[in-house]
Amino acid sequence: MLLVGGAMPGLVRDLMLVPALIPVRPWTVITYMFLHAGFTHFFFNMLALYFFGPRLETRLGGRRFIGLYLTSGIGGAILSLVTPYAAIIGASGAVFGVMLGYAHFWPRDMVYVFFLPMEARWLVVLMTAMALFGAWQGQGGIAHFAHLGGFAGGFLYLRWMELRSPAVQFRAAATAVPKSSTADLDRWRRVPVDTLHPVNREEYERVMGKVELMGAASLTPDERAFLDRFSAV
Repeated sequence: MLLVGGAMPGLVRDLMLVPALIPVRPWTVITYMFLHAGFTHFFFNMLALYFFGPRLETRLGGRRFIGLYLTSGIGGAILSLVTPYAAIIGASGAVFGVMLGYAHFWPRDMVYVFFLPMEARWLVVLMTAMALFGAWQGQGGIAHFAHLGGFAGGFLYLRWMELRSPAVQFRAAATAVPKSSTADLDRWRRVPVDTLHPVNREEYERVMGKVELMGAASLTPDERAFLDRFSAV
């Protein structure tokens, strides 16, 4: 993280985000997250990252945690296109995504906001409401759309991560039922049963009996493969 003030104006200009200039300075959708306008700006972002980041990183793993952080920050940059000529720096969008990730996994954990206890899920709701209100009021000096974009990017990343999880993929594979057309049924029924080996004939009769009784949707992938193998002969 880099604290910036009056020093290094050229470097800051090259690394800060100006949404309208993203096509000619695409690296700024990443680099703006690592600049801060002063100690207070830096302190509160890093304090939130310190509170919410370590446990979430342990839950997700380092690679996915970084993915969440960067995706949230990029989401903040993209939504900031609403204010195309604003000069934006800070990790707030990325940190808001981390905050959302924490509330996603531990929604009822108590956190303290200026010594007031609050569940993590309600903290996210409060921060979202504040960002929406600030954006609507057009309050200057705060990148409200970057905050909202951080939440949006974090949500999309968590959703993508869930869809790719082994548990979801296993359930999808286990519950997926291939559709059988009338042509499939006709083809299976035309299998020359008399030419089959007795063992295969017995299995064919069992499987086709299951089709007639329970429908083709009841077949397992192995049973479908068995019928397809002999109906293709």
